Order: sequence, then C-alpha cells, then structure tokens
Amino acid sequence: MKPTLVISSGAGISAESGISTFRDAGGLWENYPVMDVASATGFRKAPGLVHRFYNERRKALLDARPNAAHRALVDLEKDFDVRVITQNVDDLHERAGSSDVLHLHGELMKIRSVSNPGYVESLDIDHLETTPATRGKNGDLMRPHIVFFEEPVPNIEAAVELVRKADIFVVVGTSLVVYPAAGLLQFVRPGVPVYYIDPHPAAVPQSVHIIAKKASEGLAELTRILRAAGQRS
Repeated sequence: MKPTLVISSGAGISAESGISTFRDAGGLWENYPVMDVASATGFRKAPGLVHRFYNERRKALLDARPNAAHRALVDLEKDFDVRVITQNVDDLHERAGSSDVLHLHGELMKIRSVSNPGYVESLDIDHLETTPATRGKNGDLMRPHIVFFEEPVPNIEAAVELVRKADIFVVVGTSLVVYPAAGLLQFVRPGVPVYYIDPHPAAVPQSVHIIAKKASEGLAELTRILRAAGQRS
C-alpha cells in the first residue's frame, strides 16, 4: 500500500500559471474591495458586481495552464496515494491530472443554487458568464460556487479527516493566514513529517521542514527528498 501524501495548496501554486493572487502586491484585492466581491454581505448588496467579478476570473482561467508544480503532484502519484486539499478555486490541479482534489473555497467553473447549496452545475467554455438572473436547469436562481467570507467552509471536516490520515503532510504556496485552512497543521499526527514550501514562509513550528522556494522549484526538491528517503527505507 502506498503511503498517503496529503498536500494543502494555496494561491502560490497557481501564481506560476498566471493566476492573480489576492493578497500579494498587485493582487486582486488592490483592484476590488474584498468585502464587495467575496463576502456574503457583498453578494446581498450588489450581486451583479459579484457575478461580473467571477465572470472575469473565469475568462482569465481560460488562458492559464497547469505548471510544473501541478504536474509534480501528479508525478508523485506513482509512489504515493496523493490527496490534494486546495484553497484555490481554479481547476488547474484537475487539468494537470491529479486524481483526488478537495476544494475548500469552492470552484470557479461551477455555479450553485441560491436557495439550495447542494445543487451545483458545471460551466463550460461556451457558457462562462452568469448574472443575478441566471437560472439552473432545475429553475433555481444561481450564484458562483464560491465560499464567500462570512460563510462556513463545508469541506473543512473532510479536509481534517484527510490530514489525520496523512503519512506525509505538505503545505505549498500559502501564507498560512486564511482560516480554517491554516489550522490544518494542528491535525497532523505526531511524528508525521511536515514540509512547508513557500518563498516567503510564515512562522511555523521547528519540526516543520521549510523549503523556501516557489512552488515548482520547491516541489521538485521535495520529490527528490521523498524519493531518496524511499530508496533508503
């Protein structure tokens, strides 16, 4: 049985594909007030603005391609049971070929019912734009399938269970300031190796192995470390 390798990915892994991050200099929050376009209150006040914002994000996603970091995680499936927990709403992990991806904050290429959160539909390249009047196939008014600020994170319990089962846990491309995702570290079992890949790593416990590189370079280094350890065992 392959060891379980659980990856917690953030915006940094998609930045190399040209996906704008939110908090870095030049990020999306400099162009849009965060609570206007990514909060439950903002959606209630100005749903048209929120729909337009995510229409723009989908169009930008069309030009993005999975990068070496995404592909490295797929390659690791040869040796590990890789489970990806991502804060990202893009589909680059799936397009790279990752076979098990859990989205914490929703999915850009999906919409869901305003009145029934369990009803979700996928969008395609010919149907990217939505408005407050968009209705699903069931007749419901629809909204972006995004977890807004002020809303609970439905998949956090599933993420915690994955982390508890990890034989190796890796955090890549995240500032570790967004909760509850940043709190996943506390659910790692004692003795399980933890790696943190980020060019500007946040403060973490001394037991965490820091690889202070961008995602693609850091995952290449991690791959070498893990495979060397496997050859020694």
